[in-house]
Amino acid sequence: MSELRITLAGAERVVAGGTTYGDALGADGRSVVAARVNGELRDLAAVVSDGDQVEPVEAASADGRAIVRHSTAHVMAQAVQEIFPDARLGIGPPVENGFYYDFDVKDPFTPDDLKRVEKRMREIVKQGQLFSRRRVSDEEAREELAAEPYKLELIGLKGGGDAEESVEVGGAELTIYDNLDPKTGELCWKDLCRGPHVPSTRSIPAFKLMRTGGAYWRGSEKNPQLQRIYGTAWESRERQDEYLHMLEEAEKRDHRKLGAELDLFSFPDELGSGLPVFHPKGGVIRKVLEDYSRRRHEEADYSFVNTPHITKGHLYEISGHLDWYADGMFPPMELEGASYYLKPMNCPMHNLIFRSRGRSYRELPLRLFEFGTVYRYEKSGVVHGLTRVRGLTQDDAHIYCTRDQMRDELKSLLRFVLDLLRDYGLDDFYLELSTKDPEKFVGSDEDWEEATATLREVAESENLDLVLDPGGAAFYGPKISVQARDAIGRSWQMSTIQLDFNLPKLFELEYQSSDGSRQQPIMIHRALFGSIERFFGVLVEHYAGAFPPWLAPVQVVGIPIGDAHVPYLQDVAKKARERGVRIEVDASGDRMQKKIRNAQKSKVPFMLLAGDEDIANGAVSFRFRNGEQKNGVPVAQAIDEIVDAIERRVQV
Repeated sequence: MSELRITLAGAERVVAGGTTYGDALGADGRSVVAARVNGELRDLAAVVSDGDQVEPVEAASADGRAIVRHSTAHVMAQAVQEIFPDARLGIGPPVENGFYYDFDVKDPFTPDDLKRVEKRMREIVKQGQLFSRRRVSDEEAREELAAEPYKLELIGLKGGGDAEESVEVGGAELTIYDNLDPKTGELCWKDLCRGPHVPSTRSIPAFKLMRTGGAYWRGSEKNPQLQRIYGTAWESRERQDEYLHMLEEAEKRDHRKLGAELDLFSFPDELGSGLPVFHPKGGVIRKVLEDYSRRRHEEADYSFVNTPHITKGHLYEISGHLDWYADGMFPPMELEGASYYLKPMNCPMHNLIFRSRGRSYRELPLRLFEFGTVYRYEKSGVVHGLTRVRGLTQDDAHIYCTRDQMRDELKSLLRFVLDLLRDYGLDDFYLELSTKDPEKFVGSDEDWEEATATLREVAESENLDLVLDPGGAAFYGPKISVQARDAIGRSWQMSTIQLDFNLPKLFELEYQSSDGSRQQPIMIHRALFGSIERFFGVLVEHYAGAFPPWLAPVQVVGIPIGDAHVPYLQDVAKKARERGVRIEVDASGDRMQKKIRNAQKSKVPFMLLAGDEDIANGAVSFRFRNGEQKNGVPVAQAIDEIVDAIERRVQV
């Protein structure tokens, strides 16, 4: 038997011809579910070739989880077609934290249907069916899948399609995965798929079906609507239990639910999808968010500007948005022989401000800042509370600088962003670097390469984890995204910093340099919150509605033990208001204990209680949101403690 030389996890090994990657790795199909061979993912059952570089793919890794989840999607599709023989298959890719599969069925799935499917899936997993890969020609695939119209449509997309479709037909060849009975080798089910998969269904340790929904075939409203089943799958039951617990906690923190309970904001049907209104209490929080941001920007030498909400379409012809971003814009309004658009971005208007007069190098860096409301036509299926809206206010800045100033400006800007986010209570970050979409960009490859290298250097200078987002940049330049983890570990995209060599060219921006020549400035786009609405929603969920005192709409509630104690607490409130404290006195006819419960339900940080003894001593009982209480605290001391917590922006 021939001998083959391979490199296994960095060390050279000699193995016999016919050895599988699973044998070479000593993989059990549980902790290690696939192999990475010369950089590509392969099944453990595949046979090694001479010179292969082989590494294990652990189930607990990102790739390993995706493989487990996609394999579980196959098991689910098999179970569905066994229970509903007329169901036709769409696609079933892994997604973040789980998987889905789309089906063309006569009636939508019910909760009882999901229970039946999940029960059958567990039987298939227990049976230990083998995932077996085989190559097929286009003609063979069409013959075998003649009863699957959606699969037939995908067969012609080899090497194309989007990321989700590529699980079916990515690459230069077509393959089908057969699910085989482990005892008889008989075919149980099959699906068009690129793979790889776990060795057998027993390699799926934990899964759960979550919900159903409708989805248009290939994401187009022109296509049939299919029924989608979502599920989750993990490398262990313990890890799945952690995830399900996190989902329970996330449901309690849902900003849409808390927004209604705390009277912060709403989404009136009369306004339309994705268009929120902020109520007085929400307005207080939003004002505090904005006021603090304004103060920090003033200290950092930003200039405040304002721009209109609509503009002639020609502006977006210059910027390129009508070429590259039209699908995300609202339709035009025809006025006085011109097409006007609701603005989706502030940057073109800021360029006009820069261009409004001659500029000197002595003015640079010029930092323009605006709380600018923009409008984006998000599809109804992706609009979600405050975190995905159609009308949003960006805390938008555009910095114009020289090439020599570019690196230092980016570094100080990133530090400014991270420090300000920490002030709002977010402190667990990583960075994402989005690079050029090869099909959607303006400018030269050289400019893109320089801009991307510069952003990478700046990102790495902060010593935070850096994750690549290939092809995720806007059409005019690469970007750094600050990803923040909230109190339950979920990641949210916060601030973005984009380095742009191209819009200044398109707008013919110039400044006079020290030698008298005309030079093009470098442009940096920066949204710190992303949008006020989204940032607001994230903070509601991060704090579960229990905002720190400096952000809380009502910071203190005065609770009298009896009606006779109301005037005393109103005097205390007057003194607190003089120190800038947002305080209310509950003079309602409710009993004291109900007033305390109401304040706790409203998540007010502090309560000041007063009765006869407190009045006699010029004191209050100081009660915290968590139920702790200090009695007999002098009024001045209580107010000082409240003001101190507000000024230090601490949580209580």
